[in-house]
Amino acid sequence: MISDDELAERLRDGDEKALRTAYERHGAAVLYLAQRLLSSLADAEDVTQLTFVAAWAGRDTFDPRRGTLLGWLLGIARRKAIDRIRSTARDERVTQTVRAQLVTPDEAELPERIVDRLVVADELGRLPAEQRRTLELAFFDDLTHPQIAAVTGLPLGTVKSHIRRGLANLRRRWEVDGATSGSRSAGPSRTL
Repeated sequence: MISDDELAERLRDGDEKALRTAYERHGAAVLYLAQRLLSSLADAEDVTQLTFVAAWAGRDTFDPRRGTLLGWLLGIARRKAIDRIRSTARDERVTQTVRAQLVTPDEAELPERIVDRLVVADELGRLPAEQRRTLELAFFDDLTHPQIAAVTGLPLGTVKSHIRRGLANLRRRWEVDGATSGSRSAGPSRTL
């Protein structure tokens, strides 16, 4: 039986058999860690597979002076599990947001309100990406200007300018459309 140091050397040299041996030797430990971090066995198994794929792809980054092969694999597994947790949390937030936007049969919307929302969505789609993103964060995620600056990495003044210009564009569109429909003369802030 070869040592982990020899196994790591063979892995770094691109020996696919070394990857199989590393999996046979350390796969159970990686799976155990993934199970401890994740609530689903299927997710833990996926993370285990992703760990060994990442180990193969990044095999030249393993440095035996910095730690053991098992420690390196567990570090990769931990990062992959955290990525999975974050991804799952993001998916749940999106699902909750979509569900919150759905209209239940008891709350049938007025046709004018639907038209208002469609006009706003259409105009948002026409805005430059950064303006659209800042408006979405401000109105749909209810973030303050400093929070938007933190999330986007934009300077606070730029965030304020994007929001001001974006609202001006929406308002102009609203006024043009409002000229044909009295229901929309109140402006975009009603829907946003």
